[in-house]
Amino acid sequence: MLAFDSSDTPPTAERAIKKPPHGNESYLALVWRRLRRSWTGMAGLVLVGLLLLMAVFADFFAPMDPKATDVGFAPPQVMSFHDKDGNFVFQPRVYALSDSEELDPVTFQPIVGIDYDNPRLLGFFVKGAEYKLFGLIPANRHFFGSTDGQPVHFLGTDKFGRDVLSRAIIGSRISLMIALTVVFIVTLIGTTVGMVSGYFGGTFDVWLQRFVELVLAFPQLPLYLALTSLIPVTAPTNVFLAFVIFVMSALGWAQMSREVRGKTLALARIDYVRAAMAVGATDRRIIIQHILPNVMSHVIVAVTLHIPSVVLLESFLGFLGFAVKPPLISWGLMLQDTATYSVIGSYPWILSPVGFVLVTVFAFNALGDGLRDAVDPY
Repeated sequence: MLAFDSSDTPPTAERAIKKPPHGNESYLALVWRRLRRSWTGMAGLVLVGLLLLMAVFADFFAPMDPKATDVGFAPPQVMSFHDKDGNFVFQPRVYALSDSEELDPVTFQPIVGIDYDNPRLLGFFVKGAEYKLFGLIPANRHFFGSTDGQPVHFLGTDKFGRDVLSRAIIGSRISLMIALTVVFIVTLIGTTVGMVSGYFGGTFDVWLQRFVELVLAFPQLPLYLALTSLIPVTAPTNVFLAFVIFVMSALGWAQMSREVRGKTLALARIDYVRAAMAVGATDRRIIIQHILPNVMSHVIVAVTLHIPSVVLLESFLGFLGFAVKPPLISWGLMLQDTATYSVIGSYPWILSPVGFVLVTVFAFNALGDGLRDAVDPY
């Protein structure tokens, strides 16, 4: 009998016994591979990462002190690579703004002109206004700004002469913190109530769902305005902020619980859940070990799609004066200056916070759409 030499295996047979390229990938690896194929999902992921990075290191990315005042309403300063004679230069610069003694006949504000004799050179990692990183570490370095520490206004200034770009960057911290905190509380309560209600069913599920329907029946916007108006004007800013988060969370968990309950009702009838019940597994173990992992994909997608709605709600309530109060800064609070048409017509750059809101809404919606397609990679 001839001996079989493995080295004589034909190439076709060797290819036949190879495993498929994606055969042993975990579920998370499959989701990531599917997400990478979606350019909108990846764009949303990158933008969300940049937004969170900007919010965490807001003081570093803000070119100026958000509370520092300058010349009142001033238009954005445009970065230029030309000197006052029109010659090209490699180092970018902006030209200072100077107010004249003449007043605008409509707004009675000083007429602002450009001072070409005093250019302000721009650079990265420059020294500027002092701040405390994470509220602990003293620092004065900023990501970009003027090399001599002079004020620059890339998005102009508001009616008090405060830099709009710096305030918008600092405001991202409050706006995103409110959105993430509210969504975390809503997800925690809604997921717990939905799984418990759907798993136990019976009379408990009937009465609990009647309470959920009662919460959903409330007209949310009038209730937001009524509840937030209960706080005294003299209340500390932290108390007011905590109450706003509480109100948004108390009215937002019901929809999440209904969605999770529907998924749980379907999962509770699957064979492996019934097998766990048959062998005597506790209800807590079945909910945590079998049902929760299977509803997490839906919860993650719902979270990414719910954050934009909270950002828009906070901006709307802030515009009406029912969310964040000074000295805190948020995008909605900054938009209060746009309450009159005459102001928008004369100083359109104060609408800049709208751009931050739109980018945030697009980023989380794009990421949510990409995750929604990726969580079912089969």
